Amino acid sequence: MLKLIHASKIYHESGVWALRDINLTVRTGDYVSVTGASGSGKSTLMHVLGLLDTLTGGSYLLDGEDVSRLPPQALARLRSERIGFVFQRFQLMPGMTALENVAMPLMFRGVPKGRRDRVARSVLKRVGLGHRLGHYPRQMSGGQQQRVGIARAFVTKPEVV
Repeated sequence: MLKLIHASKIYHESGVWALRDINLTVRTGDYVSVTGASGSGKSTLMHVLGLLDTLTGGSYLLDGEDVSRLPPQALARLRSERIGFVFQRFQLMPGMTALENVAMPLMFRGVPKGRRDRVARSVLKRVGLGHRLGHYPRQMSGGQQQRVGIARAFVTKPEVV
């Protein structure tokens, strides 16, 4: 499903190698944990795998397709269609309710409002937040915000989270 071949990422402005000659294969159904010291490249690796950042060397194959050199519009389409994100700091929109935050990825896909609200409501209920649909992030605990972020990641039924 995901394969890095001699993948490298250097931040040219600082000369820092965040990733150097990484080879990684993640098959469909695998669960992977990335651990390491602060500054070791974990976040950069996750951003590359999530198509939020690009490599400066090597290749990235997503389901056999080399996505390393795709233009930004193609990367955005793949992110929207195939990848769900759970961000470290949740990245919830403060002016949107839990329901609206979770429904947002469906809006970008053009799903009609009634359907996206039904789907988002269902996913929020599955993470135990059916009673918080109309609450804003500032009205929820950190754990509740985290579950909203998880629900948002799964609402589109992505292949990769």
